[in-house]
Amino acid sequence: MQTATLAPEQNARHAIAMATIAFIGLGVMGWPMARHLRTAGHTLHLFNRSSAKAERFASAYGGTPFFTPAAACEAADALITCVGNDDDIRQVTASAFQSLPAGALFIDHSTASANLARQIAADNPHYHCVDAPVSGGQAGAEAGQLTIMCGGSAEAFAAASPILAAYARMTGHLGPAGCGQLAKMVNQIAIAGVVQGLAEALHFAQSAGLDAAAVIDVISKGAAQSWQMDNRAKSMIEGRFDFGFAVDLMRKDLALVLDEARRNGARLPVAALVDQFYADVQAMGGQRQDTSSLIRRLA
Repeated sequence: MQTATLAPEQNARHAIAMATIAFIGLGVMGWPMARHLRTAGHTLHLFNRSSAKAERFASAYGGTPFFTPAAACEAADALITCVGNDDDIRQVTASAFQSLPAGALFIDHSTASANLARQIAADNPHYHCVDAPVSGGQAGAEAGQLTIMCGGSAEAFAAASPILAAYARMTGHLGPAGCGQLAKMVNQIAIAGVVQGLAEALHFAQSAGLDAAAVIDVISKGAAQSWQMDNRAKSMIEGRFDFGFAVDLMRKDLALVLDEARRNGARLPVAALVDQFYADVQAMGGQRQDTSSLIRRLA
């Protein structure tokens, strides 16, 4: 995992080995990430929109549930959020920043707009803000093997790194505020094209009367190999789509991508086309199926 040096005196509150962390958002990704923080010895103040989930986590792993983000952030060294979208982040921070101490660290693992990350950092210079979307899915979160793309100041990234180490395989500092979110958009663009290519390849193999599984076993040892092929080809052939990242979430991410591309002038014809293909899958009832369900529309 990429490492970094702790920041100087102004970040002394983060130089301690163990931190008190307000963790907000105990969903599919947030729950295992919070569990890794507890295993590492950090003290957790927990908030979740469904308070019962925070109480279940505390009963299983420790930590203290709170009924508002503001209450969870009192006396915290750091705030970590893992929520759904820009509106969720705005809602959470409007409460949390009422009580989060000056000099605290704010790490946002949500996938959201780069503009919001820039705005939060600019409006709150008394916090060390890191936009830190992740890649690796639920399996990566469970295993503590996430890839984390970080935007923010060098000092903020240095302060965040020891905490991120609890569940990261790789962390990268990619530039100032917003750059983590931009990097996640790059990630999603690449995935969209690869999944569509894999779906078409399997569809072609089946249409040609080939044993698709046997073909994949051969070509996965060559230049066509990818994470998607290694982890999703078999289930795609079998018509199973209940693994990991949902179509609804991918469409949310691609909307962020295409909006940013309109601003920066990038041309993304494949990403735009695959986004419409995912809309077809939604219309077929596949909103909560994983992204490999693209193959369904070729059947």
